[in-house]
Amino acid sequence: MPSSIAVPPEQASLLGTMPGEVLDDAELRQVQLSVAPSRTLSEDGSTGTKVTVDTPHGPVTAAVSGDPTRPVILSYHDLGLNHVTNFQAFFLYPEMRNVVNNFCIVHVNAPGQEEGAPTLPEGYVYPTMEELADTITCVKNHLHLRSFIGFGVGLGANVLARYATKYPNYVDALVLVNCSSTQAGWIEWGYQKLNIRHLRSGTMTTGTVDYLMWHHFGKLEECNQDLVTVYRQHFERAINPTNLGLLVDSYIRRSDLGIVRELDPNKKKDVRMIRCQVLNITANLSPHIEDTVTFNGRLDPTLATWMKIQDVGLVLDEAPGKVVEAFRLFLQGQGYAVSGSRRASSVSIGEAVHSRGIGSRQGSIASVTSSTTSLRDLREARDIHITENPLQNPTA
Repeated sequence: MPSSIAVPPEQASLLGTMPGEVLDDAELRQVQLSVAPSRTLSEDGSTGTKVTVDTPHGPVTAAVSGDPTRPVILSYHDLGLNHVTNFQAFFLYPEMRNVVNNFCIVHVNAPGQEEGAPTLPEGYVYPTMEELADTITCVKNHLHLRSFIGFGVGLGANVLARYATKYPNYVDALVLVNCSSTQAGWIEWGYQKLNIRHLRSGTMTTGTVDYLMWHHFGKLEECNQDLVTVYRQHFERAINPTNLGLLVDSYIRRSDLGIVRELDPNKKKDVRMIRCQVLNITANLSPHIEDTVTFNGRLDPTLATWMKIQDVGLVLDEAPGKVVEAFRLFLQGQGYAVSGSRRASSVSIGEAVHSRGIGSRQGSIASVTSSTTSLRDLREARDIHITENPLQNPTA
């Protein structure tokens, strides 16, 4: 029940009332406290329609959003995650909507890693990393995709790099976060073999959770603590340990990509290499910086851009705006007309590029010009370090 109060004379002038005038607090009854929703890794349906694709290595779950006749962005997730936990929040980021609205988005899950997946049957032979790459062909054929832009993180980055090496005509470009191009080292192998032993028994131990947190965040104490808490709870409660153990075992048994940097134009056609443009991303708190530098050193320098984002570990969650801006520049460099939002600057790579029609592969040619920012401006930003070859141009 609202109460009434008399205004003291000394406060009357401040409130614009007469001394002794009665104010009723009923005017405040419609005022509500607005609290931002807490970060969640639960599926909200925004990633699209789920489809199940049969492959020689068992069924694979994918999610499709948008018109498949448009240019396609195909994502692949990292260890301990799936298409929802790895990409849902990033693709919902406001500035990312300008990209999403002009592309078909296809998210691919490794077998048994989708949300609510049942335990894989006893005796199931989990696909190798090469075979995981081949399952992408099954998804591509099932959805009648001509080609796609790959977007992968960690394990998913390795899978997409393998696919691009094996099937260069089907990959237009790659955006890879924390990609490793080599075999697992002895330290990684030792830690993961211990984790696998517990995971296969259906147990998610504290040690395994700690390893996953390190794998994704790196220096936990310097990362966003709210995100650290959310992901730790996810790894402790929401993962099928047995299925994850099989995926981890496949990842530590990965073979070297076997790619080389060949600068002689006459020899390029005869060597194993990635032949599309690559945006190679890492973060300065990530434990995978050296892996990305090694990977970049094996790429054609005319096709590769290496970027390190400062003061974050889990780059898609902690710095989505910076990744989106770099991704948009990268797409413009590939000839896609992707405009920025009001909050983001209008930028493009180069003074002018030709645009593939967003609605169709055979769309008309249009000119896109630079406005206020360029790739050079990104290189000079304090919180983003970007270079074509970090081995020759080391960045702090």
